[in-house]
Amino acid sequence: MLPFLTESYANPSSPHRSGQRAKTALERARKQTAAALNAQSSEIIFTGGGSEADSLAIFGIMDAYASRGKHFVTSAIEHHAVLHAAYTLKSRGADVTIVPVDKDGLVRADDVRSALRDNTVLVSIMHANNEIGAIQPIAELAVIAHERGALFHTDAVQTVGHIPVDVKTLGVDALSLSAHKFEGPKGVGALYLKTGVRIAPLVVGGGQEGGRRAGTENVPGIVALATALDLAVKELDESQRAATRLRDKLIDGVLNAVPGSALNGSRTRRMPNNASLRFSKIEAETLVVGLDVEGIEASTGSACTSGSLEPSHVLTAIGLDPAVARGTIRFSLGRSNTSDDVARLLGVLPGIIERLRQLAGTLAAGA
Repeated sequence: MLPFLTESYANPSSPHRSGQRAKTALERARKQTAAALNAQSSEIIFTGGGSEADSLAIFGIMDAYASRGKHFVTSAIEHHAVLHAAYTLKSRGADVTIVPVDKDGLVRADDVRSALRDNTVLVSIMHANNEIGAIQPIAELAVIAHERGALFHTDAVQTVGHIPVDVKTLGVDALSLSAHKFEGPKGVGALYLKTGVRIAPLVVGGGQEGGRRAGTENVPGIVALATALDLAVKELDESQRAATRLRDKLIDGVLNAVPGSALNGSRTRRMPNNASLRFSKIEAETLVVGLDVEGIEASTGSACTSGSLEPSHVLTAIGLDPAVARGTIRFSLGRSNTSDDVARLLGVLPGIIERLRQLAGTLAAGA
């Protein structure tokens, strides 16, 4: 990023030499990003992050194909960037169908098939869930949507850079990604849009990104996104195996050491870096604080909704009682994590949970 913050910081739309250097870097990054997805450079639109990419795909495609209809289909466990877009579409007069998931958080093909109508414009199902790590059968679902003439978008923010993502294999028309999920900077993302698919821009006022997203491009961020993605893809096999080993060690260790613990989501169809676990008679917020005191950072669910007192919509969608859902912790593994880190967690977690349960019992007795 540094050369584009300190030296080649000109506007890439400028015709002078400095501007053209920035333009060259921008287009090289576009080519790198496309190659990582098995796409064409012209199919990449850079955005301000994954949420913007989701909004651009959903609102942009629904608007561009309004003559076909106004029906939108999504799932009950989508990231709020998609679900809130769905609610906004509904407030504007669109028809929205939210399909359920099974107990493992997986979308069933028959539910998507049943939801489709002749006027369905777009189906949006996430590639993998951000809370429980469930990996969806995107290729199968895309075929079903296309059979009825609908387009298909997937939020792949959780998967790009962590598992193989090939837009042709998946068969999608649009795909969202975000740099910070594969160790790039925050505030920059991209949308893959298949050649021939129309889209109405959300941001207007310039011809950048092929007229699909106006505004001077964030060249340092975009260069960093492409570099981080290129590195992640090159190291994918090794990092995926390493994360899976640590994930399984963590899950097995917790389930064996902590009574009243259980795994959320599928054991097999899940992201290699995700371990979502629930603990009976525990409030997750207090457990997060207890772990933080020990130097271990975890989450109660989506980082975008941290601090919310409401149970996760993802956990209630897979059938958990709200009181049980509030006892869920998500552990996310990165390439810097080691077996020693997992051992450290397993060494302190049972004691923290035991103390919290004893405290909860004492408070309940006092009440």
